[in-house]
Amino acid sequence: MTGVLQVVFGANIKGFTVGLACLLSVGCADLSYYLHSVKGQLSMVQKTVDIDDLLAEESTDPKLVEQLQLVSRIRAFAFDQLQLPRSDSYTRYADLDRNHVLKNLYAADEFSITLQQWCYPIVGCAGYRGYFDDAMLEAFKADLLKQSKDVYVSNIPAYSTLGWFDDPVLNTFVYWPEPRLAGLIFHELAHQRLYIDGDTGFNESFAMAVQLSGTEKWLQQSGQAQQMKQYQQRFSNRQQVTQLIEQTRLALNELYQSELDDSQKRVQKQQVFEQLRQSYQSLSAGFEVSDGFSYWFQGELNNAKLASVSTYYADVAAFRQLLRSVNDDYQEFYRQVAKAAALAPVQRAEQLKQWLTP
Repeated sequence: MTGVLQVVFGANIKGFTVGLACLLSVGCADLSYYLHSVKGQLSMVQKTVDIDDLLAEESTDPKLVEQLQLVSRIRAFAFDQLQLPRSDSYTRYADLDRNHVLKNLYAADEFSITLQQWCYPIVGCAGYRGYFDDAMLEAFKADLLKQSKDVYVSNIPAYSTLGWFDDPVLNTFVYWPEPRLAGLIFHELAHQRLYIDGDTGFNESFAMAVQLSGTEKWLQQSGQAQQMKQYQQRFSNRQQVTQLIEQTRLALNELYQSELDDSQKRVQKQQVFEQLRQSYQSLSAGFEVSDGFSYWFQGELNNAKLASVSTYYADVAAFRQLLRSVNDDYQEFYRQVAKAAALAPVQRAEQLKQWLTP
């Protein structure tokens, strides 16, 4: 999974104009978190080097050269074929000496399938909270657990700063296989194209739809028929798994709304999670191509973990149907998505349902 950094200093790295006024009304705890976010972002920026300079150096690892050249081609494809915003993102590279750039924390009430929302200056509200600092994350997680919250923490290999910074290529994803690398870049650039305050599901499903359609188009135009077949099969498998997860969330919601007392709900809640695990094992046994969820199912299952998946996949089918209905005209697709983004939340949800209609 990827994410959107909760940018709190309205900064362009070239001029670095800092919007300190945004922070004057926040409490000390929030200010500490925001400053940590800025420190983490700047620490990464300080490690970046221009990709053209790396390519010109004879000492640069040949495999890295190959991957950075691939990134350049993917980036050009995103601008020219997918009509994603032209920027200087992915023209610099940083080795962070770790396998993730930050960690996202998701939380939900003990008897709720809805993610807790946190609100931030500039970018608004989101259903997760990003951390560069593990100690700060663990302290916040401990407080949530004391409140009987369900908490899930995920390593994040990349995120979008929504154009506030020029997002770099990172060692955390540069060596990924071509379809996955292309998809990540398309996903993050899609966030630069459109992002709305307070609707994480809409934002992530939109970006995921661009990622999927863009990757298919990339593989098709580069003549990678076998890769295309495997990619589509993998996505089909993931759809089946995410549908299973969503069905489980609906069952949990029915349980949480029932008249059972809390102790009974806790017992049945764990039974539902165990049934999900068993159902996944039966389902995935028939997959010829990995769905990518096997590691996810090895850990604890809880409300927050299931909701984090729904955030990324719940409305992907609606966006993909819209794109097909406009014959893959990306400009028209973005125009209609922007119109939906301007609607009130209830109307926006209704529009998503209408897009699903054949």
